[in-house]
Amino acid sequence: MNDLSQYVPNVVFEQIPIKNLVSDQEYQRNLSVRHVQRAAANFDLYQINPVKVSRRGSINYVFNGQHTIEIVALVSGSRDTPVWCMVYTDLEYTHEADIFANQMKYVKPLLPYETFMASVEAGSDKHILIKELVESFGLSLTSSTAPGGICAISTLVSLYDKHGYHMLQRVLTLCIGTWEGAPHSFSANLLNAAARLISVYGDDLKDDIFKEKVGQISLKEIIRQAKERREGSLGYAEALLLAYNKKMRNPLKMESLYHSKTRQCEE
Repeated sequence: MNDLSQYVPNVVFEQIPIKNLVSDQEYQRNLSVRHVQRAAANFDLYQINPVKVSRRGSINYVFNGQHTIEIVALVSGSRDTPVWCMVYTDLEYTHEADIFANQMKYVKPLLPYETFMASVEAGSDKHILIKELVESFGLSLTSSTAPGGICAISTLVSLYDKHGYHMLQRVLTLCIGTWEGAPHSFSANLLNAAARLISVYGDDLKDDIFKEKVGQISLKEIIRQAKERREGSLGYAEALLLAYNKKMRNPLKMESLYHSKTRQCEE
């Protein structure tokens, strides 16, 4: 019979005060104060993982979890606070460094779609609202490009966070009315470009005119023009505005894209 114990790390779990942990090894990345502060502001006890510690001599060296201990210290206000640690007693410094360097090598990160749907299942009002809004247009959220689907999940959440529900609703209404769900019409660049135009020009941008004039130009041509002008969503915003302004008696000013403060839309 196989010895299955060879697949179980030889560790003990201990609660060790943060002040008794050392995390300044040369192989570790620099501590991100911004990350620590952001995580502390959104502290969730159930998101705290055990800290991996190598006990060499009488010193407890942290080789995975340096940000965790700083987050707990900041939230608790004391370095006397204990954290659960997985303590290894059979590691050398070079082995610790190798583990640290390769710890994420075979870990599959969550896709934005997977994170989003998990938030829906967790009952997040924001994520449920976004999902219901998308579905109200007869569309669906997808993990990859598909007919009738939106896979730019992070962009939807970003637009909602920055501008609110009604802005996101107008962006989707504009894109659907203009391109009728054509491939690439819900790309991150196009969604962000539409949001930029709405933010800058507000009600001066007439949705019916936009749908009529911009809709006459193929998405392939819009994309080509955008890439020729500049990278990212700003190039797309310029291409869309050029199409909108064509033969307009009072065109919207292109320079406003760069100099005007965006108008905030209330949720």
